[in-house]
Amino acid sequence: MVRDGERFKRRELGANDHIPAGFENSGKDPETGKVVGWMRVGDGPEDRWHREARGGDTDGTYELLGPKIQGNPEHCEGHMLVPHGSISPGDEPPRDFDGMRAWLTGQDIEGLVFHHPDGRMAKIKLRDFGLKRPSLADAK
Repeated sequence: MVRDGERFKRRELGANDHIPAGFENSGKDPETGKVVGWMRVGDGPEDRWHREARGGDTDGTYELLGPKIQGNPEHCEGHMLVPHGSISPGDEPPRDFDGMRAWLTGQDIEGLVFHHPDGRMAKIKLRDFGLKRPSLADAK
């Protein structure tokens, strides 16, 4: 996320995780029980790819892509921040469980993010359907 020109990274905390200094709580995921929130991107090595990424010039939420992220299925040459909702899957995926599972099978993506006009978002991941990305399955 970028807010007022400053970069933040998404962070999930399990039930037994301590809340780190500077953590901005966005709420609890009702399915996983994890607390979801944001941390400022810092100077440490764990934030290197966020700092190095091109893009993220305006406020909003972004997906971090690049050679060191999720096996780089997008084949990016460098790290970049891509605005959520800026890439469309082309064909509209079915909205029922079986249809969506079939549509996602074999897709080399992490998942889909649905955007509602009122600002709500929902993310469906391949792993929610017991699926794996072909690029990650082949790499092992």
